[in-house]
This record gives sequence, structure tokens and C-alpha cells, in this order.
Amino acid sequence: MKPVAIFRHSRTEGPGYFATFLDAHRVPWRLVKVDAGEIVPAWAHEFSGLAFMGGPMSVNDQLPWIPRVLELVNRAVEADIPVLGHCLGGQLIARALGGEVTLNPVKEIGWGTVIVEDNAPAREWFGETRKFSAFHWHGETFSLPPKATRIAASPFCANQAFVLGRHLGMQCHVEMTPELIRSWCEEWEGERVPKASPSVQTPEQMFERLEERVGSLNRVADALYDSWIEGLKE
Repeated sequence: MKPVAIFRHSRTEGPGYFATFLDAHRVPWRLVKVDAGEIVPAWAHEFSGLAFMGGPMSVNDQLPWIPRVLELVNRAVEADIPVLGHCLGGQLIARALGGEVTLNPVKEIGWGTVIVEDNAPAREWFGETRKFSAFHWHGETFSLPPKATRIAASPFCANQAFVLGRHLGMQCHVEMTPELIRSWCEEWEGERVPKASPSVQTPEQMFERLEERVGSLNRVADALYDSWIEGLKE
């Protein structure tokens, strides 16, 4: 099988549990270090799928690699090569497919409930899960691309996940590991958010029952990733 290309946009926002999942299922993958200046490929045909991780930048920033990613997503979708996005990655996919990325009403940081929509695509991707505690770290959000279906929402962000065929874009993070969460929390003060906010947790709150919460999130990720790899190209 051709490898899955995993695009890293920030050194601290690697593939996390997604890489663990791919290794467990013997799916080869290659890390494209956009943050280190690696060039975004022009074509998707050398990969079985494309996965885009998070990052602190905005899709609307004037960065030289963003137009290349948007074009690559479009070419992959045209070739029916599955694309997968986490947070910034979901925003990139949404923008490439005709959606918009704008400020969310509030920043959403830490553990928070995500509600699975009551529709057939949501049941296909999430299985029996109807709500779960996801990890969040974003100040922007995407609108749904034309013909996409929303499959998850949260009280603070209406569009938490959408699907379009075999393509999945998420605003929330399901790829988290305890190590990633601890690393991100080192930057918490830089977010400059009120410490008493319904949509924002402190690092101390995020660390509560950390292993248990991550384990539950991994199980949700398993269902989503299981569905996604079914569409990978040989």
C-alpha cells in the first residue's frame, strides 16, 4: 500500500495517536514537515490518503504553503483519495472545498462535550457513540463546504466535524496523547484568555483524570480512523 501523508504544520502538533493507530493497523505513513520548510507535494497520487494536523496559524494567513495545500486537497478529492483534517487541518479541507474559516464566538480550549448528529453519515463514522469528551484548542471555525454533512457539534462551536464521501474534517482534536496535552499546556498563558471561562480550561483542569480521558478519546478516534482507512487507495 502507498503511504498516508501526514502534514505537520507546527513542531508541537504531530500526529499523536493517529500515528499509533496507523502503526497498529500496519498502514505505512510519511510525515511531511511543513513547519520545517518541507515542500507540499503538488500531486496526491503517490499516497493512499492525506492527513492534516493542527497548528497555531490561520488558514487565512498569507503563508506560502497554504495555497499549495488547498490545491492538493482539491486534487486528492477529485482523485477520490481520502483526506482527513484535525483542527487547522479540518479548516484547510473546509476552505479548499468551498467553506469559509472565521472567528469562533469564543475560544474553545480543553476538554469539552461533543454531540454526535442524528444522521446516517454520523452513525456510519461514530458507530454507537452519541456524545463524547473531545479535546479542543481553537479560536476559529469553519463553515460546511457545499454538499458536506455535519456529523458533530459542541455547545461552543456549531461545526465540530463534517464528512463528504470518504473525506473527514474535524475542528476538535481526537489525536491527543497525554504527552501532546502537556506540551500544549506550556503555551497556555500565551492564549490570554480569562481564567474563569465556560469554554476554556486551565492546565490543572485539563490534567484531571488525564489518562482516563485520553483513553476514552482514543476509542472514539478508533471508530473514526477505522472508517477513514477503509477508503485508502492501494
